[in-house]
Amino acid sequence: MGEQTSRVKTEVGKARKNMLQFFREIVAIPSMDGEIGEVGKRVAAEMETLGFQGIRFDKMGNIMGHVGSGPRTMVYDSHIDTVGIGSPDSWDWDPFTGKIEDGVLYARGACDEKGSTPGMIYGMAIARDCGLLDDWTVWYFGNMEEWCDGIAANTFVEVDPMIKPDFVVIGEPTDMKVYRGQKGRLEMEIVSRGRSAHAASNHLGDNAIYKLIPIIDAIKKLEPELGNHEFLGNGKITVSDMHVKTASINAVPDEAVITIDRRMTLGETREGVFNQVKNLIPQNSQDSVFIRELFYDEPSYTGYVYPVEKYFPAWLIPDEHPLCVAGQKTRKVMELDYKDTGKWNFSTNGIYWAGKAKIPSIGFGPGEEETAHTVHDSVRLDDVVKATEFYALLPGNISSNVNGG
Repeated sequence: MGEQTSRVKTEVGKARKNMLQFFREIVAIPSMDGEIGEVGKRVAAEMETLGFQGIRFDKMGNIMGHVGSGPRTMVYDSHIDTVGIGSPDSWDWDPFTGKIEDGVLYARGACDEKGSTPGMIYGMAIARDCGLLDDWTVWYFGNMEEWCDGIAANTFVEVDPMIKPDFVVIGEPTDMKVYRGQKGRLEMEIVSRGRSAHAASNHLGDNAIYKLIPIIDAIKKLEPELGNHEFLGNGKITVSDMHVKTASINAVPDEAVITIDRRMTLGETREGVFNQVKNLIPQNSQDSVFIRELFYDEPSYTGYVYPVEKYFPAWLIPDEHPLCVAGQKTRKVMELDYKDTGKWNFSTNGIYWAGKAKIPSIGFGPGEEETAHTVHDSVRLDDVVKATEFYALLPGNISSNVNGG
């Protein structure tokens, strides 16, 4: 691989200017709330220039294209939607044009996760041109993830194009380390029903909010009892939202709903987590307070609806898995400092690829997770370019007798 590695590095250096211009252009295109159509067109144009095959949008509106035609399949997954910008006043620079300071681009989506797209696309093209994909078909999959992680990956395998890859590389920020797992989560609501009355005669009503107070307090105290895993860490639970229905601000509310984000570590089961929260409802309230799991069934920007339950399993592949080994070998030939494999604290499309579909997956991308969703969303431009080497070299470092599962 020595000569091939040297050639890949040379080709990456030649592509640097075009790659970073492309990066600045896709960051400058707003793609909030799953509206990835315009940025997807720009990505498609770059793939066209680089000679990709099969470039198209799927039914949901995700963009894809591939290089190579070998029997083994790999997907490079990069979500190209972003969260919103919040209050414009909270930014000291235009969140889309961004600013460059000390070699770092600060802009919405720079870290989470448009920073992986240039390296993936150019890396795939360079790998093809350097003859590194004889056994491979490698897909770039630019998708929407922010509002429901895993939904796009689900459609890739089960709806369109109905391909189950052997391996997946997720481009969420890893600070140029190889990540191999994350916690999962279960999203739930607890609904409290009461009886409306005028606030001046509140004794005639039954306040739905008050019924939730002991449950909220119990949730606040629950975390020390949650499961723990030596690598992924402990489970977490948060009351993340609350909605109240009331006839007026001068009335006793007759309905109150809290949303619960329950982060699950390995060893915790869906049924166990659900029942753990359900058991927090006091016995004397069970006729008017109930728990329910949530579903995501919002249409994408194309109008396509793919309902999924809001259960996102934890996943972890072993350090000694051939994909992890190949990732670490690739980092070594890239002359990056040795780092142990890591994990994400937040959630990614890996909850489907590895968690539900059981496809071996790792993460590798530029950027630091802690800047995601903040006004300091940022990435080192040198890392955006350097990551290209990883995406180009990785397939060749996976043993030819190893298949996914």
